[in-house]
Amino acid sequence: MSRNTFGHVFRFTTWGESHGPALGAVVDGCPPGLAIDEAVIQPFLDARRPGQSRFTTQRQEPDQVRILSGVFEGRTTGTPISLMIENVDQRSKDYSDVARAYRPGHADYAYDAKYGFRDYRGGGRSSARETAARVAAGAVARLVIPEVVILGYVSAIGGDAIDPANFDAAEITRNPFFCPDAQAAARWEVLVDTARKAGSSLGAVVECVATGVPAGWGAPLYAKLDAELAHAMMGINAVKGVEIGDGFAAAANTGEGNADPMRPNPAASDGHGHPLFTANHAGGIAGGISTGQPVVVRVAFKPTSSILTAMPTVTREGEATDLFTKGRHDPCVGIRGVPVVEAMMAAVLADQKMLHRAQCG
Repeated sequence: MSRNTFGHVFRFTTWGESHGPALGAVVDGCPPGLAIDEAVIQPFLDARRPGQSRFTTQRQEPDQVRILSGVFEGRTTGTPISLMIENVDQRSKDYSDVARAYRPGHADYAYDAKYGFRDYRGGGRSSARETAARVAAGAVARLVIPEVVILGYVSAIGGDAIDPANFDAAEITRNPFFCPDAQAAARWEVLVDTARKAGSSLGAVVECVATGVPAGWGAPLYAKLDAELAHAMMGINAVKGVEIGDGFAAAANTGEGNADPMRPNPAASDGHGHPLFTANHAGGIAGGISTGQPVVVRVAFKPTSSILTAMPTVTREGEATDLFTKGRHDPCVGIRGVPVVEAMMAAVLADQKMLHRAQCG
């Protein structure tokens, strides 16, 4: 069966295709009484919106969200919240060649193998256009976790990483790359421009940090906070890898080097002895449960598969051919992945907060 719903208590179901009339999400399980209107959601969609610079797809979508249900007099009612975003700038004619042959790197063949039928217009349901609905749902999730601050940014493009010594959170909104390092952003302009003009694409790494997550969210085994985060991030289009905390670097460390030492916390006055941590190699999660430290996730986006270089492929009838993808595409899809990663972080944390409350009060 198909799975289009994410979450346990705080849940959302996305619907729609890249070249359909609209797409959206139905959010269920949201607590009642939270202040909300379209203006609360729109800034997050604006951050993901295409066509804002030469470094992203030039498809012009306003991505204006409409709330169709679940809200009365500016507050959530506790019933399903339906969110809709219209598609207004489709160019389905760009995909006439895709109707007869599979694009390498895309989900064309896999969808056809599963369903025996596929929507070839922009990839249909497999298009990254679907992530607009996730961003809208994530904006609702943020209302459930006002104690948490979520910050996402691009930490590498094409293998060129930021210098942590140059990290400036204010810089993230000053450049088209969501980059906290002004020097790296300048280098990336050249990198992405070169790839774009060559009809190629580049991969990227997005890092996301959630601060203010209290100790105790998550579960020991089958709903580990890090497992839920990995599941959420791997479900984003074009994502091929996820790290929590030090991630793969932990495999090259020693036990003493990878441990997160603790010291007494003189500020802890609730009788629970909350410690001061002197490191955060675990990314704020131990045994599947949050420790109270910042939760740190890194997400690897592959290069955009839609490129202007002809690649060997086959037709639906199994005949050999070469195909390049026409249309408007991101030369680095990871750039606009930042708001999506943030949204999925918010959805997981909102769900885990409610699961924790259900069990522990």
